[in-house]
Amino acid sequence: MDEIREECGVFGIWNAPGSQVSQDIYYGLTALQHRGQESAGVATCDTTGERGNICIRKDMGLVSEVFDEAALSDLKGNIGIGHVRYSTTGDSSIQNAQPIAFQYLKGSLALVHNGNIVNAGEIKTRLLKEGCVFGATTDSEVIATLIARIRARTGSIEEAAEEAAKQLIGGYALIIMSPRKLVAVRDPLGIKPLCIGRTKEGYVIASESCGLTAIDAEFVRDVEPGEIVILSKDGIRSAYRPSTHHKTAHCIFEYIYFARLDSVMDSVSVYEARMRGGMALAKAHPADADVVTGVPESGITAAVGFALESGIPFVHAFHKNSYIGRTFIKPTQAERESAVHMKLNVIPDVVKDRRVVLIDDSIVRGTTIAGLISMMRQAGAREVHVRISSPPFLYPCYYGTDVPDNSELIASSMTTEEIRARIGADSLGYMRLEDLDRMTGDIGVCKACFDGEYPAEEPS
Repeated sequence: MDEIREECGVFGIWNAPGSQVSQDIYYGLTALQHRGQESAGVATCDTTGERGNICIRKDMGLVSEVFDEAALSDLKGNIGIGHVRYSTTGDSSIQNAQPIAFQYLKGSLALVHNGNIVNAGEIKTRLLKEGCVFGATTDSEVIATLIARIRARTGSIEEAAEEAAKQLIGGYALIIMSPRKLVAVRDPLGIKPLCIGRTKEGYVIASESCGLTAIDAEFVRDVEPGEIVILSKDGIRSAYRPSTHHKTAHCIFEYIYFARLDSVMDSVSVYEARMRGGMALAKAHPADADVVTGVPESGITAAVGFALESGIPFVHAFHKNSYIGRTFIKPTQAERESAVHMKLNVIPDVVKDRRVVLIDDSIVRGTTIAGLISMMRQAGAREVHVRISSPPFLYPCYYGTDVPDNSELIASSMTTEEIRARIGADSLGYMRLEDLDRMTGDIGVCKACFDGEYPAEEPS
């Protein structure tokens, strides 16, 4: 599909002994479902039971497809971790579903991971030479194996996590479960999001604050870039925290598209960021039009911002059928395009005889937006002016966002005018690179997919 996708979402919870956390993890993962729809999994543990008593269930499909009441009741324990996945490294198969869990010299370990490790291949080769065996094809298994190997000679799981993190290059948010505690790790640049919440009985770690809200947990703070957080019977503590002057590179596309509207990431409201982005787009690329609309759901908020700044009325021009299956898993391009038409329909009375500004979050290959423009013209739109709430994609992402290589990025081989002609728009305007800072302020973001300036090492 002509879309950018996040790799996955992670969730972890530590509650008082005697409680059962599987249902809370289910609700948390459901709130994070937008981050990955290929597979879902949960692992739990009873901190008062025998060491190594991990219960785990994972399968292909949505959270609601993988878990029912019977499955959740079998997942016993007062601590647990969960995962939803969309693959950017490793095949889309049950072998690569998370959590990853196994027994090793010091007991048991389970891990969930969001992101991509640039040097995973080098680490895996080294571990293979040392006799390690791998059953999957993900960098997540490489991280888990590395941590277990280090833990065999260190005093605690958090020490092993800290030593392993020093070897990892890329973007990552990890939650590690040992029989008695949870350990959360965020990459030093803060590329991947991770936050902390508090419940009546303990603490929660999640990719987004909407995961906390789903179980009525109180937002405490974001995990700082490079920080290691430990949840245990002793409460919550930080094993390592970088200096306040640490350079950050939060993924800008979290604010453009990935994150849920009601989330707050690194003190920035996702909703407000998208509104500001739409307003900046209206200033940079005004249009002489009758109505403004957005592609559901990704372009709606930016479209509202564009309308507010331009004074052009905002309208809902599409009906979205929420009961159609996930279009990106259709096996052929023709079937995927047909599914898009079933999922989105233009409301003719809204666009007929009108000049329309159509807002979307990105153009990757150009196929989806071309189809939507065609649908609008068939519904009677006089003109369709496309505005994109991100700059042109010119470079691949190496840190866990599914941006294709340059050969598949339309903007890497075509000018804006050529793209406009290809998709059939009357005009086309992209977000200016300098306007991205308007969205997020001064928190420090990664824009490498737009400007090629990678904050961490690229694959060799």
